[in-house]
Amino acid sequence: MSSLFFSLSNYFLPFMAHSILPTASTSYHLGQNNDLNTSNNRHRRNSSSLLHKLVRYPHMDFEFALWQMGYLLIAPRRVYRNIYYHKQTKNQWSRDDPAFIVLLVSLLIVSGLLWGITYHLGGAGVLKLMVRMIVIDFLLMGAMIATFTWYLSNKFLIQNTNAYTLSQSVEWAYAFDVHCNSFVPVYLILYLVQLFFLPLLVKFNWIAMFIGNLMYCTAFIWYMVSTFLGFNALPFLVHTELFLYPVALCIVLFVASLFGVNITHSVLHYYFP
Repeated sequence: MSSLFFSLSNYFLPFMAHSILPTASTSYHLGQNNDLNTSNNRHRRNSSSLLHKLVRYPHMDFEFALWQMGYLLIAPRRVYRNIYYHKQTKNQWSRDDPAFIVLLVSLLIVSGLLWGITYHLGGAGVLKLMVRMIVIDFLLMGAMIATFTWYLSNKFLIQNTNAYTLSQSVEWAYAFDVHCNSFVPVYLILYLVQLFFLPLLVKFNWIAMFIGNLMYCTAFIWYMVSTFLGFNALPFLVHTELFLYPVALCIVLFVASLFGVNITHSVLHYYFP
């Protein structure tokens, strides 16, 4: 629990200003105090750097963030290869630029506005919808998933090493960063594409139900595959294919839903009762 608290505190200091990325810490099994102090100092420097870039808007590289989002859709392995090179040059797995999460939150704001206009929610309703999309869909659900994957990775997937080699662990912040990357295809399918297909999806027929349910199935499977790629990129983890196991369950549920469960109607009823 102390490890989780330490990771949360070091992550959310920059995150309160829309910071994002994770770091991967290392420590010796012998647990020397000097290594711990070095890690703490590095976290402080990373937090200060992120806050500094948030204050100085022109220093955020939105072009690179857009490049990453694009390749997360067409070639996600290339993005994680870039993160690996970043680790080699800056000794951290995390990005040192908050532009990615700032851009993602901005896209959610735009989606909230579009959905609100479509359903004629009014100013207060649109604002409430934006908060729900950002706080609940993206941050809260992401924090829950990141906590689960963080615990699973450190508990069962760390490669065994002897007492005299450098030990590494997955930080909670990196797990949340993987969630941010995996959320990009979910955003594309469920927050944008679904909106444009809305006139079809709201109909009460089997074709509309099939297309709507297929969208949700595709988004969830894409999320799981992207999550697998994120943890598979860490060289000290083994058996990361564990993150692909829920794909089979998702396919089974999709087939079962075609016998009368319209996922789109249920979700729209939740957001727009």
